[in-house]
This record gives sequence, structure tokens and C-alpha cells, in this order.
Amino acid sequence: MRTDDRKTSAAPLTRVRNLGILAHVDAGKTTLTERILYATGATHKRGEVHDGTTVTDYDPQERDRGITIFAAAVSCAWDGHRINLIDTPGHVDFSDEVARSLRVLDGAVVVFDAVAGVEPQSEAVWRQADQHGVPRLAFVNKLDRAGADLDTAVTSIRERLGAVPLVVQLPVGREDGFTGVVDLLRMRTLFWGADGDPYGEGPVPEALLEEARRRRRLLEETAAELHPAALDEFCTRPEVSAPTLATALRDITRSGEGVVVLCGSAYRNRGIEPLLDAVAAYLPSPADVPPVRGTLGDTVQERSADPGAPLAALVFKVQATATGRLTYVRVYAGTLRKGDAVLDMGAGRSERIGRILRVQADRHAEVDAASAGDIVAVVGLKTARAGTTLCAPAAPLVLEPLAAAAPVVSVAVEARRSLDADRLASALARLAEEDPSLTVRADPETGQTVLSGMGELHLEVAVEKIRRAHGLEVGVGQPRVSYRETVVRGVRGLVYRHVKQDGGAGQFAHVVLDVEPLDESADTVAADAGGAGAGGTADRSVDRAAGGFAFRSTVVGGRVPQEYVRAVEAGCRDALAEGPLGGHQVTGVRVTLTDGATHSKDSSEMAFRTAGRLALREALRACAMTLLEPVVEITVTVPDDSVGGVLGDLAARRGRVSGSTARAGAAVITATVPLAELFGYASRLRSRTQGRGTFTTRPAGYAPVPASVTQEALSR
Repeated sequence: MRTDDRKTSAAPLTRVRNLGILAHVDAGKTTLTERILYATGATHKRGEVHDGTTVTDYDPQERDRGITIFAAAVSCAWDGHRINLIDTPGHVDFSDEVARSLRVLDGAVVVFDAVAGVEPQSEAVWRQADQHGVPRLAFVNKLDRAGADLDTAVTSIRERLGAVPLVVQLPVGREDGFTGVVDLLRMRTLFWGADGDPYGEGPVPEALLEEARRRRRLLEETAAELHPAALDEFCTRPEVSAPTLATALRDITRSGEGVVVLCGSAYRNRGIEPLLDAVAAYLPSPADVPPVRGTLGDTVQERSADPGAPLAALVFKVQATATGRLTYVRVYAGTLRKGDAVLDMGAGRSERIGRILRVQADRHAEVDAASAGDIVAVVGLKTARAGTTLCAPAAPLVLEPLAAAAPVVSVAVEARRSLDADRLASALARLAEEDPSLTVRADPETGQTVLSGMGELHLEVAVEKIRRAHGLEVGVGQPRVSYRETVVRGVRGLVYRHVKQDGGAGQFAHVVLDVEPLDESADTVAADAGGAGAGGTADRSVDRAAGGFAFRSTVVGGRVPQEYVRAVEAGCRDALAEGPLGGHQVTGVRVTLTDGATHSKDSSEMAFRTAGRLALREALRACAMTLLEPVVEITVTVPDDSVGGVLGDLAARRGRVSGSTARAGAAVITATVPLAELFGYASRLRSRTQGRGTFTTRPAGYAPVPASVTQEALSR
């Protein structure tokens, strides 16, 4: 057992570990975090996910759903090391939360299920860690489960992730009989009691001695292939010494050339202490990582993890609590003190630090200062957002910002009561501030407020948070698709007379219109001609095409003055707002004013504008119209074994495949799909591809709605 030094609260920079726990959902991340807190003395009772008693899953929704939704930071101490730990979500909808955490971490423990091995989201978080250059250890969890097998899990790590596993432990017992592990470096057995605590050491059991020697030799061979010191001893001595092997494992881990693999059962509290020893021995401290790089104008600057350097810190999370706004920061250089003035490079303004908090999930301990390498929460910053750089006013610097993933799913939200509309807008703004992967926008055509995120569960959690935190009744629905209507076959010579007499000044306007489909190439020719042909007068205006609408006048002899011509055009534009099929905007139409008449006293611009609006409405009802729907070009990346199902699903959504290419074990499919058919597609794709499929979209204009689905579209 460790001595009291495990409770050390302060440590030099080389003895700090900023660590993340990553995995697929239900692999045991939160349970492992709870056992780490218990083993280090940070808690005195083991919390359980199924009981809703965990430290890091403190949000009511997390406890209700039994999953981690929000990344939670905690601090503990082990063997003279301070460990700042972030328990990250495992569900694919919250992968952006994982990415923001990885941005500020120096190392990670990736948890794998001993039965399932590498699962889709564990593959995704592994790739995210690769992108951020985060060294990691692997912990094969749940060795007490039926069907658990360390070797199968290690094989999946090698084959699915392309990693070089360095297995440093051999399980003692299988499934329910799993009681300990053989430490292959020291060739000692670590064993735990029935409740998993405490643990002891002993010699390797005789029955496992030969297997342990074989695995130790395999570990030496793998290390020798990747490390010169291990290779030297491997070639010149009977075996590689434990200190040399430990040094090799540390260097290999930090370079990312290989991954040390440990095993255990977090639920039964077995394997936790060796994992903590490995974290301290193999993962880097803030002093071991390269200096952080930032820019100032066109110059690139570096700042090392020196408490005496100018301040450079990155905001990676903003959280609104009942007691105020918490801003989570990673301090890369310098020292942050209570009361200091810092420069918010995102807002371009100076702010003052109110308080600095050492975070323990939803509990906090106030400290006077945080130095390079620390992860803390700050109170008092009003404008800082995730990705903002905080720096010393005298030494400005901009660190690489956080990149938020593009949202893929949207819903329309509205307050149940009109009196709550302003409160809902404020709640949505705060939600987007806390989670950059959520976006809020107002649809300019439908007027709906649209909330977009990474998945349907992501949006469901966001809406439920509004209901619980703000006490608002919120209605949720699919955003209406912005359909259009267009003319297929027009009408000519439609006559409309607007006459109104109500005792005062009257209104009189007489117009004759031709309405036809818009031929943009013909409009261009007409515009180039500019009315310069024979008979051209001031009454003959060139085509004015804008927004899928063109208007021109061929009236001669001054029968309709030019100011009234402009009024007729304005009235026609008013009429385009609502088409005859379903009240959608009309596009792709050309209107020609061919004739008209005026009254010496009762004609006015208002009268001709009204006449233009009502005349075009009547003309559109006489035209043959069709419905247009927005389409998008979608690019889907899926594993080779899922291509057939994905193609069938796209066909069922009226998609037209335009291309397919192979890319490193995956297929990239390009298709054009109606936007209305893509609601729920993210969840469907993940279901068909076990979470490994991804897609992106971009607008591709409008296309006619097939007659077979027109009625369904009009009812939406």
C-alpha cells in the first residue's frame, strides 16, 4: 500500500499529470474514475453509476440516463504526484466534448471492454487523441465478465487501431475467478481481496510462471524493436532489466510509438493501483511536453511551462452554475493569481480574475494561484468563450483555438407560452456559450428558431437542460423545409382592373400581364440588348432579374408612366411571398407588363402596386405550377462492410448517387438527397455502421418534387 504521500496536495511541475479517461460508452470510464478517487483517498466511499452516486456524473440527466454527458474535472494525489483528471463522455453525440478535453490534456487512459475489445467510439476517441498528439495507456477493463479475454482485446487494439501494444500484465484467474495480475516487469503477483481492497504482493504462481516468462520475453522483444537502450540489453544480456524496460516503456509511450496495456476490473476495484503507478511512470508531465505555440500577428511564439514566464492560458469549457459563471482554463505558462488583470484575446478586452478554484466535479476548493500545468476554474470572467486565450496584458499571444465540429442534426424549438420567448432566447444563447457544438439560428424564411447539434441525443439533452435549469416549457419539432413554387406553363394577356371608390379619392389601375417560366439565359440577352432596338422608348425597361424573378415592361406610348411600372413590379414581388400550391415562396418566374391604362385623378403608385400584386396572384392560379424542394450534396464515409446498406438507405431517401471511391478500408459515397429526407439520418447511419459512419452536407439548390410525394410535402 502507498503511504501518506498519496495525499500530497502540492507537487512540482514534473510530478503533475493532466489525464483524460476515454472510451466507448459503457466501457467503464466513470467507474474507473470513481475507483481512482477512492484509491487516492480523494473520496471515502466508492460511487456507483447504477446507484447515481458517482462524483463525476453529478448532473441529474447523467444520473437519470446512466451515462456521462459532460466532461468533469477532478484532482487527486498519488505517490507524490498531483493528478488532474477529466472523465469524458463516451457517447458519439458528445465527441466534441471529448475533443475539447483532449486539447488541454497531456496524457490519457483509454478504457476497453475485455469482452468487446475495440468498439466504434473507442476507435473514434483514439483517432482524436492521435490528432492532438496525446500519449496514452490502455486499460482492458471488466476482466471479471463472462467471455472476457485480454489477448482478444489486445489483438483488436493492434488490428483496429494500428497500435503497437506492450502488455505489462498477465491476469491471474478468468472471469469470476479473476483475482490479480502478474507484473511482468518485476515478475511479481499483485492480488486483491474479495472487495478489491487492499491489495498485496507475492511470487508468481507456479502454474503461471512459464507463461509469465514467455510474455515477459515478448514484451522485451517489442520494446527492443522501438528503443535503443532496450535493444542493447536485449542483445548483450540474458534479459532486459526492469529499470531499462521501464525507461523504454516511458519513452515509447511519450513518443506515441507504442501503448502500454494494463488490465483489471474497475467495478471490483482490481488493477487500479498499478494503473496509477503506470500513469506516474509513463505519461508525461507538463514539463515533458513541447512548449505551447501561439501567434501574434504574423509571428509565431513559443512559451514553455515555466511559472515565471508571461501568462498563457486557454479556456476550454464554460459552465453556468447557480452561483455564477465558471470558466475552465488550462494554464500553459506563467502564473494566474486571484485579482490579476488578464487580456481576453477573443473579446480584445481586459478582465479581472475574481476567484480561482481547484475543481472536484461539482465541488470546488478556492486557491490563491494556479501556475503552469494547472487545470482550474476561474470566477469573474464575463466574455471568455471556449477557445479563448487568456494572457498577460503586457505579453499578448493567441493560442490555437478549439475547433468545434459542424452540427449534423437540427430541431425547431419554441416557447409554449409567448411570454417566455425572451427567456427561451436567453437560455439558448447560454446553452450555445457552454457548448460550442450547439448552434442557434433563426430561419429567415420560416421564422423558426433552429437548434443544431451533433445528434438527436445531444439535442434531447440540451432541450431537457433548458426545461430543468430555466423552468421553461419548450416545444420541439422538425424545422419546416423551405419549399419553393415555380411556373411550369404560364399564361398570356391576363387583364386585371383595380377600381375602388369609397367616397373619397378613388383608386384605378389597369394592367395586362404575361407570366412564364424564367429563362435566365434569355433574360441575360434581353438585358444586354438594353431596349435599344426599334421602337424603344422610356417606357420599355430591361429585364431586372433577382432572386429567381424577372420583370420587364413592353408598354409603349406612355400608357403606363414609368413610376407606375415600378409600382407594378413592387406589387408582383409582394405576390411572390405566397404561391398557390402551399403558400411557399414563388421563384423562377418572369412577368411582362404588356399594356395598361390610367385615370387622370384616381391612378396612383399605391393603386398600381395593389393591381400588380392581385394580378400576379390571379395569374399564378391560372398557371401550371410545381413544387421545388431543397436538395443537398451529401458525402458519406463508411466501412467497406456497410456500403450495401448505406446505398439502400440513400435510395429509400430518394437519393441519387453520383460517385463512390475507396479510401483505406472505407468507401466515400457522394449523392444528392432532398433535405427533407435527411431528418434522423445521423442516427440511422450510426446504427447501420455501428457508429463508424460519418457524413457531411452542403446545399445544392432546389429540384422539382416528384408527383408521388408532392401531397406529402405540402402537408409538412
